[in-house]
Amino acid sequence: MIRGLNVILLITSIFALIGVYGIKFRTETIEEEKLSLVRAVQGQEGQLSVLRADWAHFSQPSFIAPLVERHSEVLNLQTLEAKQFGSIADLPMRPEQLNDEGLTALLEALDAGIDPIGDKLTEILSQ
Repeated sequence: MIRGLNVILLITSIFALIGVYGIKFRTETIEEEKLSLVRAVQGQEGQLSVLRADWAHFSQPSFIAPLVERHSEVLNLQTLEAKQFGSIADLPMRPEQLNDEGLTALLEALDAGIDPIGDKLTEILSQ
């Protein structure tokens, strides 16, 4: 009986040992993948900082102005004037009194137990 128990415990220990080694190797593989991803992200962050520096340089007016002057015939750019944007007088005025008759009628119908929106939906669905 004790010998059988020892054999069972030995076999169980061997399976547990195999499982632990499997977990260890999978963990090492995942760690290597993680490190490669971290290195890739760091490389992309470095490239991004270079691109941001380029953008800052190329978007400066002192860089753009000579290009515009050199290619002014092709670009045919003109200076903007304030009147091109419109004025405050062009904006419509707010109405003095809102027309809320439709909303008032809807709320009165709902208070009376009539559901005009539900009735309209039912009518549409029945078609």
